[in-house]
Amino acid sequence: MIRSIIVAAALAVSVQAAVPQNLDVIKERKQTMKDNGAAAGATAKMLKGDAPFDLATVQKSLNTFISASKKMPSLFPDDSKTGGDTRALPAVWADKADVDARFAKFGQDATDALAAIKDEASFKASFPPIFKDCGGCHEKYRAAQN
Repeated sequence: MIRSIIVAAALAVSVQAAVPQNLDVIKERKQTMKDNGAAAGATAKMLKGDAPFDLATVQKSLNTFISASKKMPSLFPDDSKTGGDTRALPAVWADKADVDARFAKFGQDATDALAAIKDEASFKASFPPIFKDCGGCHEKYRAAQN
């Protein structure tokens, strides 16, 4: 009887250890990235000439990026490395200082663009570095989609 209890307890502990403890933060991280993707999509169409320039949409997108840049560093706790179909690579946790610096740069670039963009010309001049910020982080820290 005692042996059965010990085995059951050991199994419960091993199952608990195998399951990520923070699926909520993974869900929030993924939603924040989806919001960024939607904001980027709207502005990418404008940059390509597939949609007319709209300052209000650009400002909304930049505010989405600024908000995300502040929130994202806290959305990579150690207990969110696996599960929830996360595409974050282990490199995120191995080089957290670089990840945090990239989010800070992303936020600063978006803040600077928000102040600078007044018309289509300033949009086309100011927005590309923001996409470069996104791409650089994704190349290094995000797994390819299956």
